[in-house]
Amino acid sequence: MKPILGISAFYHDSAAALIIDGKIIAAAQEERFTRIKHDSSYPFNAINFVLEFSGLKIKDLESIVFFEKPFLKFERLIETYLAFSPRGFNSFIKSMPIWLKEKLFQKKFLIEKIKKHGQVKDLGSKLFFSEHHLSHAASAFFPSPYKDALIITADGVGEWATTTIAIGKENNIKIVKEINFPHSLGLLYSAFTYYTGFKVNSGEYKLMGLAPYGKPKYKELILKHLIDVKEDGSFLLNQDYFNYATGLTMTNDKFNKLFGQKERDPKNEKITAFHMDIAASIQKVTEEIILKICRFAKNKYKLENLCLAGGVALNCVANGKILQNNIFKNIWIQPAAGDAGCALGAALAYWHIDKKEPREIEKEDSMQGSLLGPKYSNSFIKNYLDKVGAKYEEFDEKDIIEKTSLEISNGKAVGWFQGRSEFGPRALGNRSILADPRDAKMQKLLNLKIKFRESFRPFAPAIIEEEVNKWFNINVKSPYMLLVAEIKEEIKNLNNISQKEKLNGFEKIKLDLSKIPAVTHVDCSARIQTVNENNNKKFYKLINEFNKKTGCPILVNTSFNIRGEPIVNTPEDAFNCFMGNNLDILVIENFFLIKEKQNKLLKQNYKSSFELD
Repeated sequence: MKPILGISAFYHDSAAALIIDGKIIAAAQEERFTRIKHDSSYPFNAINFVLEFSGLKIKDLESIVFFEKPFLKFERLIETYLAFSPRGFNSFIKSMPIWLKEKLFQKKFLIEKIKKHGQVKDLGSKLFFSEHHLSHAASAFFPSPYKDALIITADGVGEWATTTIAIGKENNIKIVKEINFPHSLGLLYSAFTYYTGFKVNSGEYKLMGLAPYGKPKYKELILKHLIDVKEDGSFLLNQDYFNYATGLTMTNDKFNKLFGQKERDPKNEKITAFHMDIAASIQKVTEEIILKICRFAKNKYKLENLCLAGGVALNCVANGKILQNNIFKNIWIQPAAGDAGCALGAALAYWHIDKKEPREIEKEDSMQGSLLGPKYSNSFIKNYLDKVGAKYEEFDEKDIIEKTSLEISNGKAVGWFQGRSEFGPRALGNRSILADPRDAKMQKLLNLKIKFRESFRPFAPAIIEEEVNKWFNINVKSPYMLLVAEIKEEIKNLNNISQKEKLNGFEKIKLDLSKIPAVTHVDCSARIQTVNENNNKKFYKLINEFNKKTGCPILVNTSFNIRGEPIVNTPEDAFNCFMGNNLDILVIENFFLIKEKQNKLLKQNYKSSFELD
């Protein structure tokens, strides 16, 4: 038995992953334990979890692999400041002490942290460092169901690389093309996230969700002034308009003058038609660049399979465009495509590339539905519920599914906590809030009363896999909610769609654009999750039962949390969230809780518990 621990930390979305003899055993983000969203600290709790889950101690590990090379990152920082000097001196003097104290000597720093889990003989010789984009690429290719594939990674920045094309064959990966810092598609998108008043490294999906409300009026302005894009998808960013290389903000005054407005202050300024058009414009530019990269890579390397990783791979609208354009025969996207997934990729890269161990390719993939986190027994849950004085009923699985599907069909919003938690940013049916997609009021209710978030945000449909092409223009599996597709013509409300053009901005939310309005975005698209018995049996049974009752094989599926909160991880997290928002029902393994029956004194002022993202 050869266990390998992968660690991602110190930028955002710290995580730990454990593989044994190449098989993925467990993986989790630190934020789920600390309750700090996108927690970047050393993943002490996540490491403890993966060790405990596998019954191992830290001394039992064969190797520990960190997801990137700190010396290369330090080299990039120094060279960047020299290239831009004297610009950025204030930023330089703020960041240097941190680098000199922690990051430059990161091996020593990591060894000190790892020793807190227990003593390890010859720890220094067991600790290895991967490269950032190789970790991303490995996280996408090695769990994929392909013998060979092109791997495209795009994110903010690793050590130097921001966009890479790699070729994966059997148990090896070779990076063949790269674009380096400061030219970055991820940082370009984050600059517009910042400009529209959302939080960088957190609000990019809000920008994506805002885009369909606007028109891409500024696309040409972006392409003329901010980014020079070649036919092969390579690009250069004009640094005169940005401040991220050496400053403390993403954009500058020249950027503001180009678009005619300052960056939006989220506390004091509402989102306007201008911000919607800005979002639509950068989304369009991003899609066009990604499609150019894909076409170039396919034509040059002649491979039929594509794997995607890096933060940009979470742009499911762009992913949907790759699919729609039929560039590749098959696409597989790592569900933890951001830096959390690098913990897994680093471990897999070491096992397959460094140790030259062969791959076992699974028919679907080897991510096990990305259900790789903690789970809790019924006895543990019962003890907790009794301790806090919760009122509940206990049922077997058949009755739980029957009762839950009935309540959802009656318009109730349900917190659904089952099995192992998900690895990655999406709730996939184990730490989910579920509702009826046919309910026209549900989108607004979930956003404003339950999630406490912006009203424009769309929700995803979880659909039985075999039914997907009856409802959406897609004929492939999408188990990880990473592909957007249009709703079928026969499902749309064509009268309301024709009315849509007469309305402005968020007024469009009021229209029921389809038979499933709660999961229909204003452009008649949806971010789809396909569910089958292999990737989540209990969730599949629930949707199936709902389908029998209603003739609709779909549930609204959104993450079980409120705005600014990490997805719930423990029974305590689930109960606190349930008692702190307007959820009607909590189903936690075999226990069924109705809000109205709970002691009013257990209610919480939950809305202000987490910093807004």
